[in-house]
Amino acid sequence: MKISRPFKVLISMGMLIGLSFNASAHRAWIVPSSTNLSGDAPWVTFDAAVSNSLFVPEHVPLRVKGLKVTDPNGNLIDVENAHTGKYRTTFDLNLVTEGTYKIGYASGGLRASWKDKEGNRKRWPGRGQTANDADFATAVPQNADELQVSQSYRTLETFVTAGEPSNKVFNPSNSGLELVPVTHPNDLFVGETAKFQFIFQGKPAVGVKLAFVKGNTRYRNEQNQIDLVTDKKGYVNVTWPEAGMYLLEAEFEDELAQAPATKRTGSYGATFSVLPE
Repeated sequence: MKISRPFKVLISMGMLIGLSFNASAHRAWIVPSSTNLSGDAPWVTFDAAVSNSLFVPEHVPLRVKGLKVTDPNGNLIDVENAHTGKYRTTFDLNLVTEGTYKIGYASGGLRASWKDKEGNRKRWPGRGQTANDADFATAVPQNADELQVSQSYRTLETFVTAGEPSNKVFNPSNSGLELVPVTHPNDLFVGETAKFQFIFQGKPAVGVKLAFVKGNTRYRNEQNQIDLVTDKKGYVNVTWPEAGMYLLEAEFEDELAQAPATKRTGSYGATFSVLPE
């Protein structure tokens, strides 16, 4: 499977995150220092960046603004000690409540591209812009050449667990492409098969294209990418060949959009820690 369309997430500060299944493209990721913790109110440190080599910050940081953290009770909580440097953003999270936490970004809305009179490709919202769907009619020319309009949803996230894993953070919002795991993402082991389901706008997402890539890509010549596609109920099984931190990238598209859009797209990215046997 080869996917050329990049996964792009727009965060409110105007930071453009690009993920792509192309090995030479930049990918966005959030990596925790640990995914399974014990003890009384443990702490986790996170790195968040866009890079070419997986999990090596060498391009640009992600921004803290737009980041959301959901605790095991479904409440939004704040991170601490956030700092954005040249190549990465770091922040800490105190796991006061036992269970599983979700950390990530999500956005959605209309996207458009067209050619102007000089033949230049234009996009809305543009790089660095935060746009509201209500602005579409005035910002996008209705009769533009090669006008393409989509309803696009983008998510990037990771998960950490204090004590026993819990599942409330996986309750779907029914917005965009979402992971509804059968196997808990903080219960993954090398040699075992994990089962995940993907839904789009609350319904099983058939034919989602997925790619799993283990980190430390700068130290090997081959990506060793695992390419999979969800079945007619949105399920997929993946068997982990090695222990380590993996990036999952997923893309979905259909033509069931509401006007003025002509297609719907969903992109999803997540980091998972696969433990030794």
